[in-house]
Amino acid sequence: MTLPTATYRIQFRNGMTFDRACDLVPYLKTLGISHLYASPIFTAVSGSTHGYDVTDANDIDPALGGRAGFERLTESLAAVGMGLILDIVPNHMAASPENGWWRDVLIFGRQSAYFSHFDIDWSEPLTLPQLGQDFEGALANGELRITLDQTHGNFAFGYFETLLPLNPTSYGAIANRLDDPVATRMAEAAAVTSGENFNRAMRDILFEGGDRAALRQKLDDVSADRDFVRSLHEGQHWRLTHWKQAARYLSYRRFFEVTGLVGIRVEDPTVFEEMHRLVIELVRHGKVQGLRIDHVDGLAEPKAYLDRLREAVGPDTYIVVEKILGASEVLPERWPVAGTTGYEFIAALSELFIDGGGLRILDDAYRSVAGETADLEEGRRIAKRLMVERNFAGETDRLVSIAAGIFPELTRDEIATALSELLIAFPVYRTYGDGGPLSWQDSAVLAATASQAMARLDDRRACDHVLKLLEGKVEGDAAHEFRIRFQQLSGPVMAKATEDTLFYRYNRLLAANEVGGEPGKAPGGPEEFHRRMAERARLQPHGLSASATHDTKRGEDARARLYALSEGADVFAQAVERWRDMNRPWLKDLPEGAAPESNVEWMLYQALAGIWPEDFDRGRTEELRERFADYAVKAVREAKLRSDWTEQDAAYEEAVTTYAAALVSPDNDVFLEDFERVLQPFIAAGYLNSLSQTLLKLTAPGIPDIYQGAEGFDFSLVDPDNRRPVDHERLKAWLDEAGPIAKLQAAALKQRIVGIGLQLRQRHADLFARGDYLPLKVTGNRRDHVLAFARVHKSDFAIITAPRLMFGWLDPGVLFAGPEFWEDTAIAVPSPLHGLKADLVTGKMIEPGGSISVAALLGSQPVGLITPI
Repeated sequence: MTLPTATYRIQFRNGMTFDRACDLVPYLKTLGISHLYASPIFTAVSGSTHGYDVTDANDIDPALGGRAGFERLTESLAAVGMGLILDIVPNHMAASPENGWWRDVLIFGRQSAYFSHFDIDWSEPLTLPQLGQDFEGALANGELRITLDQTHGNFAFGYFETLLPLNPTSYGAIANRLDDPVATRMAEAAAVTSGENFNRAMRDILFEGGDRAALRQKLDDVSADRDFVRSLHEGQHWRLTHWKQAARYLSYRRFFEVTGLVGIRVEDPTVFEEMHRLVIELVRHGKVQGLRIDHVDGLAEPKAYLDRLREAVGPDTYIVVEKILGASEVLPERWPVAGTTGYEFIAALSELFIDGGGLRILDDAYRSVAGETADLEEGRRIAKRLMVERNFAGETDRLVSIAAGIFPELTRDEIATALSELLIAFPVYRTYGDGGPLSWQDSAVLAATASQAMARLDDRRACDHVLKLLEGKVEGDAAHEFRIRFQQLSGPVMAKATEDTLFYRYNRLLAANEVGGEPGKAPGGPEEFHRRMAERARLQPHGLSASATHDTKRGEDARARLYALSEGADVFAQAVERWRDMNRPWLKDLPEGAAPESNVEWMLYQALAGIWPEDFDRGRTEELRERFADYAVKAVREAKLRSDWTEQDAAYEEAVTTYAAALVSPDNDVFLEDFERVLQPFIAAGYLNSLSQTLLKLTAPGIPDIYQGAEGFDFSLVDPDNRRPVDHERLKAWLDEAGPIAKLQAAALKQRIVGIGLQLRQRHADLFARGDYLPLKVTGNRRDHVLAFARVHKSDFAIITAPRLMFGWLDPGVLFAGPEFWEDTAIAVPSPLHGLKADLVTGKMIEPGGSISVAALLGSQPVGLITPI
């Protein structure tokens, strides 16, 4: 396998096309990128902003440039010796009539050639949760109609812009109500035509002649007959329902809570082959060198899927999986992949850059503001119960029904109670038993889960029975289905409860509220970072190391700045108290209490600090105000306390956005002056944190992944803010700048360090792909402020030195502390590394010997990357 030395994630769509990506190839090559890492490129629903709503997995999206544009991109990459990694989506597709497979299922139901492609419960009609109210209400309001879909040439059930194709038997019923020759011919053809020929036949008849305008008018007239519309609806293979019913009643597996994404049964070999036909072709023809598997935990049998994929693409294809590892969890050892997409690397960084003492100060201040919301573990339990009992009530109820059929001696209530406690207690995203014995790791997870769940149950009998199902101790198809569906549910419950609920409620330190993070854990410092990197070198040395992705809660440099709040905790806590008082006039009294509440105020000041531009221009605040207000709305909806995606409180949201907008209003002079003043040392410390974490990502075990634009500073908020277009022209211009690092602005300096590190990796690929990770001992008065380690492979090595916890020790405009700060601090160098060395960041010579003076190294530069001469 040819391993990447570095990847660069490109978010296609939103203006990014294959041709635009071609223009970036020379820049990426010069930067030191070995593989472009592409978001999904397959045809998605019209106007898709992300590409995960795939409608055709075997077609390259024309909106991006189609197959011809893709070929131009791969040729451009090949010409400079770069590879391509594709993000593929095996778990779900768009539940949209634009999806040909889904459309066929809507028309033919169980007779469709694709009915088993989707994870649908065919014991009842397919539910389509698209109505804004119940069916009878929509019908009474005249929102439902019979019409023509002129794109596909068929009769359709219309609901505003949505056109749902009707089944063949409906054509006769429509023709019988209309005196129209075209409708009659369509009905006659529908009675004898099936499959793909059906759509073609209807289209040919509709467009070969006849008065389509007259036909549309007749359909409009017949749509006024509500009984006829109702009866036609009841004759379909599907039923339209209120979208709010989806949480409790849905006949297909969805992606998390997204009803517009339907689960695919890729565990079926036929479905696997049809879903991956183009992907496998691209790999075998040398167009694609790597694959990123989206949401691997959503699959019924991840290992079986990965084994099948590995066999199809061969041993030389680089494969990583999107998998969020919990605390102490490791990737299943038998998976044939290089590793994960790297969220655990972000968690390791938080161990290093969060100050434990300051975190305790923040905790005291936060508890006085947030009250009971400051109890993280109770908050986690409440959020998970909300997911089990409300947001995923339908999926939970389906499991109850399966278990009730297996254990008739148990009541549904007994099963539901036990199941709820097990899901709430689950400490990781899922286990992976698919019929065989559990791994040691999964056995330990179930044991820990059972212990916690049973402690809350008066009657443990039902819990014992459910555990037997999860352990594979009960035979039969129903038991197997229960086991798989539980595993497919525990992940969404964990993700939505933690990442998309708890992390917007518990706001002590937002930098710790990251995907895969544990915000309640005390940081372990350099020792814990070293331990994690040694484990990473042993278990997945070729997994991606991320510091930002399209799914992280904020840009990597916003997070790096917010780490510093833990160092200046007393300064920040006192400032928040002062700022809340300054902005009290913007609070609004509502029946449920003042808005925004103090916990949300605390969150808003942190979020704003993370994205605050150093060159804030009071005359140009519109963009910042809009971004910040949009984030505020998303944050309170995700928190699900006083507003929600399903039950929005307009008055509350308006109060929150008004308050957020006031924080960046040019008229709010007193606050702005104080906010900017307080923020300066946090900005400086954040810059240095950014440079340190960048160097660590470039040199620690794993393959560094650069999120688009993050080679410069990225102060984004959560998506969609982090998917904004990147100013690559500015980045290209910085790359062309020559001169010493002291002359570079901070963002250009970050890019320079990225280039130095990536080019070193290309020149010394074995050092970073196979080299040992060696922690280096730091001595002296400032030893707690520096991390040092070496990468060693045979006679080759690199020594990495990065400062930490530097809040308050930096002079304005200077991204390093002088020699007087470092005093006697030194790095002990093992004898094999004693020779003459040089620092690649500045070119400075490092004298041979058993130690390196940190004052001599970092007293005039931000970070150190030392290699032998």
